[in-house]
Amino acid sequence: MVLSDEATRFVRAAGPEHTEVQERMAALARERRFPNIGPDAGGVLRMVARLTGAETVFEFGSGFGYSASWFLRGGADRVVLTEFDEDELERGEEFLTEAGLADCCQFEHGDALAAVERYDGPFDVVLVDHQKERYEDAFHSVAPKVAEGGVVVADNIMYGPIDFHSLLAHMEGEPRAIDIDDEPSRGVACYLDAVRDDPAFETLVLPVGSGLAVSTKVEETGDRSDPVDT
Repeated sequence: MVLSDEATRFVRAAGPEHTEVQERMAALARERRFPNIGPDAGGVLRMVARLTGAETVFEFGSGFGYSASWFLRGGADRVVLTEFDEDELERGEEFLTEAGLADCCQFEHGDALAAVERYDGPFDVVLVDHQKERYEDAFHSVAPKVAEGGVVVADNIMYGPIDFHSLLAHMEGEPRAIDIDDEPSRGVACYLDAVRDDPAFETLVLPVGSGLAVSTKVEETGDRSDPVDT
C-alpha cells in the first residue's frame, strides 16, 4: 500500500464499520480474491452520495454490489449496477435484497459502456471501477450526463493492477514513463490526464483504499476561467 502501515491502520480504525450484509460481501470477496474497494473507500462513497444528495448513481463495474451498498447507505435514491459477470451480478442482487436495498437498484448485465448509452442521466455520482484500460472511455461517455455539482469517482488510482512508481513518474511529467505493454497503468494515466484536462471538472486524488480520483463537475460548459477576486 502507498500509505504507511500505521497510516493505513489509523484510517481503518477511524473509518466506518460494515453492516452485517457488507461483512458477508467482504468475506466472499476475500474467498474469491475479488478486489472490493474496502470500508475506507466505501466511507468516501457514502459521504459523496450524502453530500450530493444523490438521486441517481451509475457504476462502471459493480461486482457483488459492495460499492452500491455504500452509496445506498449514503442515501442515494437509485444505483445502476453494471457487471459483465452474470454470476457476480446475481449474487450482488441477492446481497442487496437481503439488505432491503434491491428496490433502489437497477441491475444491468453486460458491457457498462453499452449500458450507459441507454440512460439519459443526469447522474449525480458515477463510479469508474472496471477495466483500467477503459477508464478514459468511461469518462468521456458519461461526462455529458453528469449533473452540475455531480461527482465522478475512479478506483485503483494508486494501487492494484497498476505500477504506482511509473504512474507517479508520468504524473510528474517524465516522458514515456509507463511501459507500452502496461495497459492498466496506461489506462489510469490516460484517465487522470482526461479528467484533469477537462475544464468542466475539478479533480483531487485521495490516498484512501487503493486510491480514489474524485472529480466534481463545476459547470455544464467547457469554458471556465478561475474566479477573479474583487
